[in-house]
Order: sequence, then C-alpha cells, then structure tokens
Amino acid sequence: MVIYRSLNDAVPISGSVVTMGTFDGLHRGHQEIVKQVVVHAKSKNIQSVLITYDPHPRHVLDTSSDKLSLLMNLDAKISILEKYQVDTVLIIPFTKEFSHLTAKYFLEEVVIKYFHPIHVIVGYDHHFGYKRGGSPEFIQSYFSDKEIEVDIVTPFADEGVVISSSHIRELIQSGFIRRANFELGWVYGFCAKVIHGSGRGKRMSFPTANFVPVEKNQLLPKNGVYLTRGRVNEEQFYGMCNLGFRPTFDEGNFVMEVHFFDLDSVDLYSKEIRIEFLERIRDEQKFNSEKELIEQLNQDKQESLSLMQKYI
Repeated sequence: MVIYRSLNDAVPISGSVVTMGTFDGLHRGHQEIVKQVVVHAKSKNIQSVLITYDPHPRHVLDTSSDKLSLLMNLDAKISILEKYQVDTVLIIPFTKEFSHLTAKYFLEEVVIKYFHPIHVIVGYDHHFGYKRGGSPEFIQSYFSDKEIEVDIVTPFADEGVVISSSHIRELIQSGFIRRANFELGWVYGFCAKVIHGSGRGKRMSFPTANFVPVEKNQLLPKNGVYLTRGRVNEEQFYGMCNLGFRPTFDEGNFVMEVHFFDLDSVDLYSKEIRIEFLERIRDEQKFNSEKELIEQLNQDKQESLSLMQKYI
C-alpha cells in the first residue's frame, strides 16, 4: 500500500476507483465501501484509492474546547486499510484553508487531477467541500457527463439499526462494548503509554499498570471493570482493566489501570502497549474495606477467566 501524506507527495495515477471520507472507526459500514472499491479496482485491473483527512475535520472546524472523541488514530486506520489491500491512501492535512475549497474544486484539482477515476464510490452520508456542498447527489450530478461511474453505498444496518460512528460512540460511552465491537467489526481499543501508579494493586496481589491513551482525543469506555486483551512487545496477554476514580480509597483522580493475568514479572513503565476491551464486567463500586475489594477482585478475575475462553 502506497501512502501519501500530502498532495505534494502524490504521484498521479492514470486510472483508479476512488472513495473518500473521514472513516473514523472504519466500522462495518465503512468496510463495505472499502471492499467495493478494492473489488471493482481489481476487476478493472486499476488502482484502488482512498482519500482521507488528518486531523479529523471537526477538530479544526469546531472551536469549542470539547473536541470530538475519536474511535481510532491514523495509524490504526492505516493498519486496517492494509488488511483490505487498498493500493493507495492519500492523507490530506486538514486545515481551515483547505476547508474553504469548494466541492467542485476538490473534485477537479484533487480527485480527477491526481487519480483520473473511472469509478467513484462513496457512502450515502458523505459530504465534503466548503459548507459541506459536496453531497452524494452533487457527486452524481458532477460526474454524470464525464463517463465516470458513481456508486452511492446505502446505509449498512443490522436488525434495523444503522451502523455509524456516532452510534458506536454512544454504545462505548454507555458501556455496551460487545455490541460496539460487533458494529465496528474489530475489538475496540487503543495504544497507551504506561505511567507510574500508586503501587496499591501490587500490595493487594493485583499488580496493575496505569496507562494513558497516546491519542489525546481518544474516546474512553464507560467507567467500570472490563475483560481486556493487551499487546506488549508483540505478545498478547489477557487481563482485567478498571476505569474510574477508585472510590474505596477516596482518591478523586480518574485512573486507567490494567492487571494482566500472566505478566507479573515484566516492567511496563514507559512502554507503549495496546489495550482492547472485550467484555464489561461491572460498574465501579465503593467497598467498605480493602478486604472486601480484594474479594470482589478475585470474583472479577474468575469471571474474566471464564469469559476469556471465548476469545482464545
């Protein structure tokens, strides 16, 4: 897969099948678009091209301090696109200046000039260009006299529920992680850096690694205890994770910590790990004593070990 991180780097292609969009989460609906692009390109023996943006357009256009939380960072997006065998990815640095380009200009000076598409495939809700003027209907109208085929991919739904990035965010923030994973088509998680903790978990025979997401705008699951899967130095480990404020100890600071079942002897401090959320075990609770908390942690571990069998 060839990756261009700006238009200045891009090398013109003589013929292609093109799609474009933000693709936050690259969920099942997005994957359907990508699969269609790749299949049509292979059948025509031409290049498959995906155009996306970084940072997320809403992070540039939304001036409030409450930025949209992201389902994935750019590296995770690229990793999934590689699995689908997309030939070329153009990552356009999104700026306010770029946001003022009209949809017509974008199609002429980017899509046609660099990729000479014979087929364009976009999602039913994709908009681009100044004031979102580039709707699916606009694309169809623009290409109608240019002998360029256009397909608008209809909503991807499961049992009447349309799968979308916004709906998946709601699921994750509400604790419905299994359903979110299903709609994503991959296990929700993110890369994180291990930081120093209080050391209390080790004293209770549940040593934990405290962590913070690498992506500062990363969406976090609802507070509580989760069965998790982690990747450390390319090795995979299972464990249980707590997100919350540790009310039993009245600490007041939000903490993310993971206890890996088979990783007691490895010093993880300052390492980068990947945390994936498989199942939600329970809400965070306040216990009357440390002893009660340890008893609950042992129950959580047994439940996690039982649920873990589904993923091994």
